[in-house]
Amino acid sequence: MFKGFTSESFTVNDGVRIHARVGGRGPGLLLMHGHPQTHVMWHRVAPGLARRYTVVAPDLRGFGDSSRPEPGAQNEAYSKRAMARDMVELMRQLGFGRFLVGGHDRGARVAHRLALDHPERVERLFFLDIAPTLAMYERTSMAFARDYWHWFFLIQPPPLPERLIEADPVAYLHNVSGRRHAGLSAFQPEALAEYERCIALPLTARSICSDYRASAGIDLEQDALDRDAGNHLAVPLRVLWAQHGAVGRNFDVLQLWKDVSRGEVSGHAVDCGHYLAEEKPDIVLQEMLAFFRGEDGLLRVGNPE
Repeated sequence: MFKGFTSESFTVNDGVRIHARVGGRGPGLLLMHGHPQTHVMWHRVAPGLARRYTVVAPDLRGFGDSSRPEPGAQNEAYSKRAMARDMVELMRQLGFGRFLVGGHDRGARVAHRLALDHPERVERLFFLDIAPTLAMYERTSMAFARDYWHWFFLIQPPPLPERLIEADPVAYLHNVSGRRHAGLSAFQPEALAEYERCIALPLTARSICSDYRASAGIDLEQDALDRDAGNHLAVPLRVLWAQHGAVGRNFDVLQLWKDVSRGEVSGHAVDCGHYLAEEKPDIVLQEMLAFFRGEDGLLRVGNPE
């Protein structure tokens, strides 16, 4: 996996160490992963993107081989604002003041915050299988709560969810990922082995819970402030979601993103489950290449600093 990429470590904000794979040449393209995965989820897409871009695929703080800082009283260390600052600094160290962004699941939530807080840094956004966090919580139904039970389990006060995960972290991973549309067959064995290794690392359970607690707390507060102030996304956004996934079943994905965007918003469902980049990598790759190039076929991204 990731042939031709290097594995690197970067010290970013507050001394947090971010592990990332970097490969290719050209404009910068940041790819962020979801839960309960790592940067490895991009292994079927990143090599194709690296033929045109400098692809940067990090492990978010709290995941993979990146640092797991103390969460803080409000889990502020795992707020999407803190995670977004990590990514801005990571890309700055690699020489990119402006870049393209792709995100799946939690990584797309970080991308959303990054584009709100640092609009001058982001050229275009590409999201996989999410709707805006605030809208999803505000419009939660019984059906969604059953589908996304982990959203409500992980935000329970510590240490209960941490203890339950740590009792058998691989079983937790298999349950969360294996109960989705494609089951564990969605994952290449080498990728699944990496997810299993990383979820069992010390403090991973705490980091995962802190990430979700932040999303149900400090992140919602910041999202509500932006909505009330009319601070919406101002760059082109492409969204793909799973035809056989909970997000598309429970929400009008495209309309919810249009509600919080001033730029163009487009997208559609894909005939697969939640893990689009691993279940339908050819479609994701083709869509990313076309969208990032722009309608006129010319790259619309700034040069590295």
